Amino acid sequence: MYESSTLSVIVAGGGGTRLWPLSRVEFPKQFAKIKADCSLLQAAILRVQQCMDGRSQHELMVICNEDYRFLTQQELHACGNQARIILEPEGRNTAPALTVAALLTLWNNYDPIIIMTPSDHRITDDSSFCKTLKIAIELATKRLIVTLGVRPEGPETGFGYIHRGERLVEINAAAFAIRRFREKPDLETAQRYLTTGEYFWNSGIFVIRASLWLEAIGELQPKILECCREAVNKGSMDGDFFSLDRNEFLSCPAESVDCAVMEHLHRLNGMKGAVVPLECGWSDIGNWSAVWAALGPDVDGNATHGDAMLRDSKNCLVLTDNRLVVALGCQNLAIVETADAVLVLNRDYVQEVRLLVDMLKQNRRVEWLSHRRVYRPWGSYESVHRGEKIQVKRIMINPGKKLSLQLHHHRAEHWVVVKGTATITRGNEILKLQANESTFIPHDTKHRIENEGDYQLEIIEVQWGDYLGEDDIIRFEDDYGRVTNQCNK
Repeated sequence: MYESSTLSVIVAGGGGTRLWPLSRVEFPKQFAKIKADCSLLQAAILRVQQCMDGRSQHELMVICNEDYRFLTQQELHACGNQARIILEPEGRNTAPALTVAALLTLWNNYDPIIIMTPSDHRITDDSSFCKTLKIAIELATKRLIVTLGVRPEGPETGFGYIHRGERLVEINAAAFAIRRFREKPDLETAQRYLTTGEYFWNSGIFVIRASLWLEAIGELQPKILECCREAVNKGSMDGDFFSLDRNEFLSCPAESVDCAVMEHLHRLNGMKGAVVPLECGWSDIGNWSAVWAALGPDVDGNATHGDAMLRDSKNCLVLTDNRLVVALGCQNLAIVETADAVLVLNRDYVQEVRLLVDMLKQNRRVEWLSHRRVYRPWGSYESVHRGEKIQVKRIMINPGKKLSLQLHHHRAEHWVVVKGTATITRGNEILKLQANESTFIPHDTKHRIENEGDYQLEIIEVQWGDYLGEDDIIRFEDDYGRVTNQCNK
């Protein structure tokens, strides 16, 4: 065991339905860029790396849904980081995630301090965050389960709360015992919490020694420990990815760290919790009002991002990705424009956006699931046009990547190279196509596109046929472990 060793665990789960249409099931909010050059996930990774800079023993782990494995891997590589990526078949909340992380570290015969942090929060003062985190790590070496509490800025009903107790004397820094965790309150209760000055918002950031967590979860929630241990023991490693056993993990109770352990610490002998005040410009980015605040409203209370113009409008949020959006005489609205959808809502209804997503799903609208641009392990594609018997896509293939060797029974494809050099497999032929060159792929013909160059390859694909569904695909070879007949390229 290395006394100074640390493991940062970034939990990259959740769908972020309250941030639709920016966030979708296939592109949740941790991958979005909100007033930054990097995504929320990348910012979380870079932040903990900065805080742990100089430690000789520090590792990074990301826990995500298996559907996001390649997108998560791309995010890591884009910001120059390597990490173990743990794949959950389905989310089971934070207690099983932390348990899996602790079990995997003990597999490797060391017992680090684990720093578990969400991937979808925004922090503006990384330096203050790091100072607070170092205090938490010091406390965690003294057999304390530590969480970071945000000083409330108002009677927020969307967060859980931590009721602090007496000040701790273990270290020369601000830290308090924990009296109790409180679930999301109503407005009257939240106002009372704010008045007492004894409550913090629950940030969802926890710092604990791996063995101590396993001791706590085993005592209080033995079923979670049992299921996670079996899911790890029966799991499998594939490159950067460790896949938990599906059946074992799905049998695990879904519980948060708060509900599973922190609310029951009084039942454990010799084990205590501590909360360290966190003042670093923290924001949950959980709804459009939180985004409005993060963007920094002007004197009229308006916050914008993208090509937006407002006149005689107050307290509005306007985000646009593709087109000019103009608002005249508007008040208290959130207007969010993406390539395939526009959301307009009164900001008093920001918590209800998930109901719209449910409605889209019930009406079988694809917009609840994905953006027009869909990410794949080899790059991405964007649907440009769809009509009767025809579909047009813009395909972007990253350097050194290739699609699977495949064929379609019901459609033919025409490819035009726009940028880069494409290596094309068409039946028994191998073609090299440059920009402004094209080829035709008949149905029932094996084919593949590969980018052997150092720059991104861009292709326009025109599909024609009686059936254009993504499930019309037979795979013969694939670098990414996808099976024959699986949907999507």
